[in-house]
Amino acid sequence: MPYRVCFVCTGNICRSPMAEHVFRARVTEAGLADAVVVDSAGTGGWHEGDGADPRTVAVLEEGGYGSEHTARRFRASWFAALDLVIALDEGHVRELRRLARTPEEAAKIRLLRSYDPGAGADLDVPDPYYGGRDLFEECLEMVEAASEGLLAAVRDEVEERTA
Repeated sequence: MPYRVCFVCTGNICRSPMAEHVFRARVTEAGLADAVVVDSAGTGGWHEGDGADPRTVAVLEEGGYGSEHTARRFRASWFAALDLVIALDEGHVRELRRLARTPEEAAKIRLLRSYDPGAGADLDVPDPYYGGRDLFEECLEMVEAASEGLLAAVRDEVEERTA
């Protein structure tokens, strides 16, 4: 059974699809594409069915990443099938913990930047939605920086399962 990671932001059109595509690329580069499933969702359903924000698409494509996406809302029932639920900021952590039905489900929730040793004390990836393109580029840099540490943690979990 594959290891499943879901990235969660607010509307699933900016940060979480960016994290999904960056992390999927890291997983593929590491030769783990058959062992790890990566997706994303939002805490709210305002954009369900929409593609990613055009600014997200632009910075992803310029960075050499895929950008195909359809926004969806995170459902509490998904916890059972997921191994990690990666929140992009503390507000998402709070929302996800409210949805978690058991301590085991709540234990699956982590902040993305907690995997970046250079992140410092502020572990939120700021929402770029109301800003300019520079905020989307900054978001991509934060996502990329955290993805290496997340990949190492996921690789360890995958190897432990197959040992």
